[in-house]
Parts: sequence; structure tokens; C-alpha cells
Amino acid sequence: MIWALLALLGMLLPSAALADPQYKLLVLSIPNKYHYEYIPVARDSLERLAKLHAFTFTWANRTDVFDGDLSQYAAVMFLNTPGEQLNAAQRAKFEAYMRAGGNAIIVHRAAITPANDWVWYEKLVGRSFINHPMLQTAAVTIADKGFPATFGLPDRWIWSDEYYVLANPWHVAIHPVLTVDESSYDPTKIWPGQVAKPMGPDHPVAWYHSYEKGRVFVTTLGHDVEMYRDPTYLAHLMGGIWWSATGRGQVR
Repeated sequence: MIWALLALLGMLLPSAALADPQYKLLVLSIPNKYHYEYIPVARDSLERLAKLHAFTFTWANRTDVFDGDLSQYAAVMFLNTPGEQLNAAQRAKFEAYMRAGGNAIIVHRAAITPANDWVWYEKLVGRSFINHPMLQTAAVTIADKGFPATFGLPDRWIWSDEYYVLANPWHVAIHPVLTVDESSYDPTKIWPGQVAKPMGPDHPVAWYHSYEKGRVFVTTLGHDVEMYRDPTYLAHLMGGIWWSATGRGQVR
């Protein structure tokens, strides 16, 4: 009886009483050899975050979504899907979107793109991928306590992931958000026939910067499916989404 009454009250309440979405995201998530199991889990987690934080998103597993109107999106998230998947016309549309004040979120595998294939995208990411040691447990440390992607994270976060070795061939200035303590894992532990070298104390794993006329948030964390169920990782990701889409939340 009580549920029927609540349902009736819900129908009688004006639509203004319901939370209007604050913004809309485009999430590009295309299965690939190493990243596909995470997709239903990540989508479910994003749906819960969207309901909790009053935003909406379009989930796409094909790049033809970039043929449409990108201006409706507060930010575009490349979720384990690098920009190299876009064709020439789609790349041009995304560049125009960023030059018009659009924003981008780059997650894990999306930061890996072939050198010189799309230099504009490499600069958008802000760092170029060299390789990564085997997945290991390490201490991730906060580099910027005032950035929303660190809110709720411990100063030293025990996390297991692929810690990308990075280069900066285009001399892009970034603002590190999280770094990894290389003394807490073996940065040389890699597969036979490959060589991994430490980056030293300056080893960012998440950062932000301005590009064209928009905001860009990058996290290289997020390799495994279970990570998209982890509340701390999702808080990290949500902080990046919030800042990218709205420009708000940052404590200076």
C-alpha cells in the first residue's frame, strides 16, 4: 500500500522537483585486445555515478558518434580507447570541439597512441607512452590536494596497476595530480626482450592541463575490471569528470 502511495505522489509532483541533469558526457569505449571485460562494469558504475551526481552520458562503442553534434557534451571521455580510432573527418570535428571550448577526459589505455600518428592528440594527452612494467602494487601519492580527483584519497594510496613510463617530446606543461613512488615497486620488472627504466621522483600517473580552449584530465590508472567497482578509484574518476565538465571544485 505504501509503495503505491509513494508512486502516486511521484506522479503528482511537478517535474521541477526532479533533479535536472547538470551536464552531459560522451563516453567512447571500444573493446580491444587487452581491455574489454571492464566495459559492462564501467558502464554500470558510470550510470550509478550519473544518478548520484545528476549528470547524463551517451555511451558509444563506435566512432560514428563523432559525426554528430559534439557541442551538446560538456566533456568527451576516451575510456581505454585512444583517439587513433577516429578517422580523419572525426578527428577534425573533435579538434574543432576543443577549439570551441570543449573538454576531454583520458583514461588509461586512451593515453597510448602511436607516435606522430596524430600529434594534436598526443599534445592533448600531454605525455607520450614509452612502455610499462608488469602490473604491480605500489604507493600512489597525492601531488595536488586541491584538485577534485584527489578528494577522498589517502596521502599514500595502496594501488595495483600498470605504471606507464612516459616522455614529453612536445614539451607540454601539465599539472600532476597523482604520482607513484617508484621505491614502492620494481619499475624495471618487465617481460623478456623489453627494457623498462625508472622515471625517478617525477612520475605522474594523473594530471590536468589546458588545451586549445578546453580542460583536459588524464588518469593512466584503470587497467583491470575490478578497479571500476572500487569506490576510491571511482571517487578519483568522478573528481576528474566533475572538474572537466564544469571547471569547478578546484581549491587553489
